[in-house]
Amino acid sequence: MSAVLGKLVLDRRATVDAVTAAPAPLQPIDLTDDATVAEALDVAVRVGEVLLAAGTGAIDTSDQVQFVAATYGLARCDVDVTYNSIVLSAHRGPTMPPASTMRIVHYRSMDFTRLAAVDRLTRRIRRDAISPAQAREELLAITSAPHPYHRWVATFAWSAMAASIAVLLGGGLLVAAVAFASTLVIDRVNRYLNGLGLPFFFQHLVGGIIATAPAITLYAFREQLGVSVSPGLIIAAGVTVLLSGLSLVGSVQDAITGAPITASARFFELVMMTGGIIAGVATTLRVAAVLGSELPVISYVAPPDLTQLPTKVAAGAAASLFFALACYAERRALTAAALGGATGALVYQLALGLNVGPIIASATAATVVGFAGGLMARRALTPPLVVAVAGITPLLPGLALYRGLYAILQSELLVGLTALFAAFGIGCGLAAGVTLGEWMARTARYPRSMRRSGGLRRPSLRRTRARRTRADELAPETAKVTPRFVRLRRDFRRS
Repeated sequence: MSAVLGKLVLDRRATVDAVTAAPAPLQPIDLTDDATVAEALDVAVRVGEVLLAAGTGAIDTSDQVQFVAATYGLARCDVDVTYNSIVLSAHRGPTMPPASTMRIVHYRSMDFTRLAAVDRLTRRIRRDAISPAQAREELLAITSAPHPYHRWVATFAWSAMAASIAVLLGGGLLVAAVAFASTLVIDRVNRYLNGLGLPFFFQHLVGGIIATAPAITLYAFREQLGVSVSPGLIIAAGVTVLLSGLSLVGSVQDAITGAPITASARFFELVMMTGGIIAGVATTLRVAAVLGSELPVISYVAPPDLTQLPTKVAAGAAASLFFALACYAERRALTAAALGGATGALVYQLALGLNVGPIIASATAATVVGFAGGLMARRALTPPLVVAVAGITPLLPGLALYRGLYAILQSELLVGLTALFAAFGIGCGLAAGVTLGEWMARTARYPRSMRRSGGLRRPSLRRTRARRTRADELAPETAKVTPRFVRLRRDFRRS
């Protein structure tokens, strides 16, 4: 057991998980050369662009942008990261004007392979001191490279994720199959609408309609088909998939770590996209009521049964794995994501068994996932965000959101608002727990090299015995006076 833990908890850490002061540059650039300085600043803001687009918090993005700039000798930098922009200004001394650059993030891309590649490039910039021109060339190659998997693989992964969440919520094979099929249609339709430039709010509205319509139809014809189905679980699985692409963790993390402006913008975007999902579900339910279809009855989750625990843990692991696959994660990151999902599902079910409530159970599970993700990310050399977001995805409050909406449509305003606020509390608890767990992982164990020097190892002096040369034989007096000499050796070790 100790050997397994030793392999998971190593001294190698993801760059974003090692927010420290940048070491003295190994090859500092010429601060009087405007072109070279501009190139170094461009590399730094482009690194920040990838991190911000993938959902990394504003503070972590700012630290990494400043780290890259300081590695090239621009130690005095001011970085301002907002919702969709990065401004970097570097001071070059009292006699030279400051150099500044700005980058606008025009997209949101859950491409975990690109995020991991930029993380490794940041390591190389620190370790190998590659030039700004070489770093910029590699960064452009990373950002312009196609996805590692075909889009149909991502579509299958989203569908399989919905089926896994349906099983995690307690559904059977039929519920999982319908959730799989409806999510497949949602993904393909939304890809087509995205190509037409339709705003994301309306894409989520369409997704909510598609997630609800098959469940209502199947429930309406259940007697003719001779099946017993819980449409609420199908709808909740589809809603959870739609919620998984939103920046829940980043918004709450920004609010906690001291970036209120970015947190407000991300949270407003989250509310708007969730509003689109709610509008789609509500529209379908209302149309079904007008047509005379019987609306599904709200089914509350029974206390967890320990006999179902292995199935739920396996479903949580599968949901996290398929989410990471849908976000184009690297193959070695898929195992870490699956372990994070299994851990989260296990802790959540055990916490529910203690009758602590879904909010505290979700926060506890997310804390464990964030902590374990930070440790496993060192082993997999993957940013902790990949494991953390994938690990809490099966716990998103899709079912609570549906319950609240259904109760409001049934004129049960108090019950509906209570369920909606519970869904909001679960979401905040998940994000806050992940933030706390990642902080615990960062402070739990520092690399030995970080403890000694806080960065790369400095040149060290070592005394060695001098070799006798022909000159020593000709001048024995000098050889006796200086029997040893000091040799300077540069030994930069991989941090």
